[in-house]
Amino acid sequence: MAGIYIHIPFCKKACHYCNFHFSTQTNNIDGFIEALMIEINLRKDYLKSPIQTIYFGGGTPSLLSFSQLKTITDAIRAQYVVNDFIECTLEANPDDITEEQLQYWKQLGINRLSIGIQSFQNDALKWMNRAHEVEQSHKAIEAAQKAGFENISIDLIYGTPHYSRADLEADLNLIKEYAIPHVSCYALTVEEKTALQSMIQKGQMKNVVSEEQAAHFDIIVDFLNQQGYEHYEISNFAKPGYRSQHNSSYWKGAHYIGLGPSAHSYNGSTRQWNIANNALYAQSLKKGEINFEIESLELSTQFNEYMMISLRCMEGFDLTFIESKFGEAYLQHTNNIIAQFASQKVLSKTSEGYCLSKSAKFLADGIASEFFIVGSSPSL
Repeated sequence: MAGIYIHIPFCKKACHYCNFHFSTQTNNIDGFIEALMIEINLRKDYLKSPIQTIYFGGGTPSLLSFSQLKTITDAIRAQYVVNDFIECTLEANPDDITEEQLQYWKQLGINRLSIGIQSFQNDALKWMNRAHEVEQSHKAIEAAQKAGFENISIDLIYGTPHYSRADLEADLNLIKEYAIPHVSCYALTVEEKTALQSMIQKGQMKNVVSEEQAAHFDIIVDFLNQQGYEHYEISNFAKPGYRSQHNSSYWKGAHYIGLGPSAHSYNGSTRQWNIANNALYAQSLKKGEINFEIESLELSTQFNEYMMISLRCMEGFDLTFIESKFGEAYLQHTNNIIAQFASQKVLSKTSEGYCLSKSAKFLADGIASEFFIVGSSPSL
């Protein structure tokens, strides 16, 4: 399985919490697309397997016109072997979704929408500095469902300082009412160099409370489990058959190419990422060059990434896979850490290895870090 990620680095507004690469200067989208066409051509041989998933992320891909999106999809199909039946996802903001746009997207083969709802509470949206209002969220979901989009995901952000448990429960009930098949739930993180961090440091906003975020997480997990969702990754819940194929391929170690400024690519042995600057990205491509950095992944780094990702997923890690891919020393190291966790009841046995227990899922990243190899190999 191989996938393509296209980063569209433009937004109408800057959300206070966001640290993704984007620009609110949208007057040169056509120039960006010209550069993207060059990159698609230059990197046509990066992936060896047929493409099974395409993902338009950002930024705000729904800002692009029909013709701009068509230029991109036509170029991808011209340069890569794309399977007939693929998952093609477009991230869309509610205020961009209209009946006309939905029909355009369907014509282009987009069959999955990831809608940036974030909350159905207007106060929460204002606090985040989102570009849309709650009424637009309702209209967007209803229009998408009416247009025949069955595979819809929505984003929900929880754990913001003003967001009560009653607000969260109201949002979850609307998800139930709309029968949304996929939900991505993210605890608000105060990232460096964001407007949110600056406002907290200046005392203009309250900081997040981790204990309240953990309580919100428990509410989300219990509610969505009761509604029949699989909690298949720490932040992701899906009705059976509606897991994100694209993101799941990341978590399974599949190869992928990232196109556009700041986009990452992975081919099994190296990871590379494009420069996170729209102007420099375009300038280098006009010269026939790709401005990127690359990292060769040592075995220990691959192991650390495997443990981080697998413990975020419901299946957990596979001890047989660890032995076959990484060797006996890595297996022994893993078993040593498992033994250290035995009294804490944070790991649950599976037929292949271990996954996180329900009570430990909110602490996934911290637990995974305990398995990490420091240095180039395990010290036994």
